[in-house]
Amino acid sequence: MQTGSEIRQQFIASRVQLHVAAVRILGCRQRAEDVLQDAYLKLADGIEELHINNPLAYLYQLVRNLAIDRHRRGQFESQVFSPEEDGLHLGSSSTPEAQAIHSQHLLMVARALGSLPERTRAAFELHRLGGKTQREVAAQLGISTTLVNFLIRDATDCCRNALSAGV
Repeated sequence: MQTGSEIRQQFIASRVQLHVAAVRILGCRQRAEDVLQDAYLKLADGIEELHINNPLAYLYQLVRNLAIDRHRRGQFESQVFSPEEDGLHLGSSSTPEAQAIHSQHLLMVARALGSLPERTRAAFELHRLGGKTQREVAAQLGISTTLVNFLIRDATDCCRNALSAGV
């Protein structure tokens, strides 16, 4: 079994291969880099308690899982949150019915966010609406980046469920 520092050293030594694995899933070098950063933060946040027999396999699985989660989250966010430029054309090409549906969806998301615990809502709003990184949100709220990731995920799931229930 490997110690936490040995596993972190294995991560550093295998960084290029882990990055390639994340790029294969995400198709984007920058997003893969974010995944590697998240993976390293997870290692720093409590690897000492884990008993890992095959650290390289563990690292690949960790990066793979994080990359898949990021890919799924990106797909969901692209469905729920349209690019800012889309809002510029609402008046010209959108029908009154489409505008009503968009307003209704926005209201459902606002209600869903309003039902969340304050810290969860704050983490989501700072990250998604305020444009802060998860690390900046963690520092502002005085919590770990891993917890920020979970809070954002929970808020996103809440919005998704609200929209699904309203359809």
